[in-house]
Amino acid sequence: MTLTQPPVPETAVDPQAPVARPPRAAPGHRVPLRVRLTGGAFLAPSVVLVLALLVAPFLFTIYRSFFNDNGFTRSWVGLGNYRAMFADPAFGQSVLNTFLWVVGTLLLPVGIGLAIAVGTWKLKLGALARFAIVLPYAISGSATAVVWTFMLSTDGGLDTLLRAMGLDPLVSQWLLQWPLNTVMMIIATTWQATGACVILFLVGLQSIPPNTLEAAQIDGASGWRLFWSVTFPQLRPMTVVVVGISIVGSLKVFDQVLLLTNGGPGTASETLALTMYRETFTLSRYGSGAAVAVFLTVVVVVASWAYLRRQLRPTD
Repeated sequence: MTLTQPPVPETAVDPQAPVARPPRAAPGHRVPLRVRLTGGAFLAPSVVLVLALLVAPFLFTIYRSFFNDNGFTRSWVGLGNYRAMFADPAFGQSVLNTFLWVVGTLLLPVGIGLAIAVGTWKLKLGALARFAIVLPYAISGSATAVVWTFMLSTDGGLDTLLRAMGLDPLVSQWLLQWPLNTVMMIIATTWQATGACVILFLVGLQSIPPNTLEAAQIDGASGWRLFWSVTFPQLRPMTVVVVGISIVGSLKVFDQVLLLTNGGPGTASETLALTMYRETFTLSRYGSGAAVAVFLTVVVVVASWAYLRRQLRPTD
């Protein structure tokens, strides 16, 4: 004997009728005051440190930039320091040098680091090759500048090598001519900074699912096509990090320029950070130095915000 359910009349089911939804749950209880106070107590030290070490000094720097201040006397000049700063040809040269550092850093350490990471990723001796590139990253910027001062000074290591190879016409005053000195300082920084880029890109490569690459190779992709169409798009998150760090670092470059050329000849190779240092600590023009510091901070914040806003924009 088979049991069957009687047919449901068509009038009993309306396909266009809205589906009944369960009633919304009542809103949750408010977080108890004790819990909020406990969380605030844990956050308070960090907030106080940020306010004391970052926000308060920056606000004081903005305030000081409106004064003609030599460390002993102070007089209100309003926007005078900013007008003098933008009218100074040396400041324009400093902005140009900082821009050259940004471009050079993106082309050399980031580009070379990506090429080395991809090229040695699956080589048998790739770890050894990467170690040789990463090792200079363990050296401080000041030590790097000392090494390259010996290499690039007049009759230094590079000139001696060129003469020994019979390339006397190539001997030059590497650190005494602009823009050659800026280019050589960027190369010196590349020698040190490439290792960090290699490490970060290698982490990104190791996070790529192997089956993605295998599927692309089965479909016939190889070489440049495999890299450009499969590998590089999946490195995008790490590329955003590397490029962002490089941009901020190049905008604030200071120690290499100070030790290699001291901004010379004259102020020809100065960057914004070194101009700020010269105005503040060498010339004792604290108001002018504060104005340069405010300008540099605004440039760093705006450049970082614009880059991250563009790169982290949600995709459809």
